[in-house]
Amino acid sequence: MRSQFDDDGPRPDVTEVVGQVSEAVRRNLKNLGPIVFGVVVLILAATGIYSVGPGEQGVVRTFGRESGKTGPGLHYRLPFVQKVDVVNVEQIRRIEVGFRAEQRVQHEGLMLTGDENIVEAQFIVQYRVTDPSKFLFRISDPEEALRATAEVALRSMVGRTTIDEVITVGREKVQSDTRTWLQQLMDSYESGLSITEVKLQAVDAPDEVKDAFHDVVRAREEKEKVINQARGYQADLIPRARGEARKMEREAEGYKEQRVLQAKGDAQRFDSVYAEYKKAERVTRERLYLETMERILSKIDKKTVVDRDLSRSALPLLQLGPAGQGPAVGGAR
Repeated sequence: MRSQFDDDGPRPDVTEVVGQVSEAVRRNLKNLGPIVFGVVVLILAATGIYSVGPGEQGVVRTFGRESGKTGPGLHYRLPFVQKVDVVNVEQIRRIEVGFRAEQRVQHEGLMLTGDENIVEAQFIVQYRVTDPSKFLFRISDPEEALRATAEVALRSMVGRTTIDEVITVGREKVQSDTRTWLQQLMDSYESGLSITEVKLQAVDAPDEVKDAFHDVVRAREEKEKVINQARGYQADLIPRARGEARKMEREAEGYKEQRVLQAKGDAQRFDSVYAEYKKAERVTRERLYLETMERILSKIDKKTVVDRDLSRSALPLLQLGPAGQGPAVGGAR
């Protein structure tokens, strides 16, 4: 009895088949080898290309050690050998001290002033990176280091200032001094950071004494307001009084000049009259008498002239009244 395999013929040799397949693969690899190598090279080349944007700077590390810096543009690094850290050196960054968004952080903000009062300060620090190498490799966490150092710097400045100055007139000086001191500390740490601004957002007394403290502040502000108003009144009144005094002096000097000139004129007129009087005493005396009487009688509305020779027996009158009325009795002398 014959089997099925005997009917189909002899079976193929497995070893021979494997050999044929291996030979075919080797032939294909010889043809595909350059292509595969080219693809691998292109992939490696593509992964090594990187770009640095405007305002940024790249720090190249070769086997972990800094080996160079690159500016804006397209650059190439050796894959698996070099690594590039890109840092924005123009961006203004900021941190918050004493608060986070709307949440207060009291352990950062509570400080003791120079006159032994407690205040709670909230402020921001703005900065930018000036040296990417120091920023990347000198400090493990630059932002936290900056926050802690800013807290130290502000505590130092507040500890030298009274509570009134910190809250009112001394805020600008505290901010400026804090920025200067903070920059010196960060430079000593070789942080590669430049502090652009320190801005106090809120400086106030603790909640337990805030209301009482605000009452004191308002009273002091009212005091300053009254003092400024008084100074303004003084500044307005004194120049005005000096102007009035100067005006009175000028008027007095003018009156003095007028009286002197008038006296000199009267003296000269008297001298001229006296000279005429010496020439003709009777005529001059008579003229002076008539001029004087004319000046006096012109000021009197009703006048009565009495004849001295007729006064013993009768009373002749010459009524010199208003215009249009004639003499009443007698005649005129």
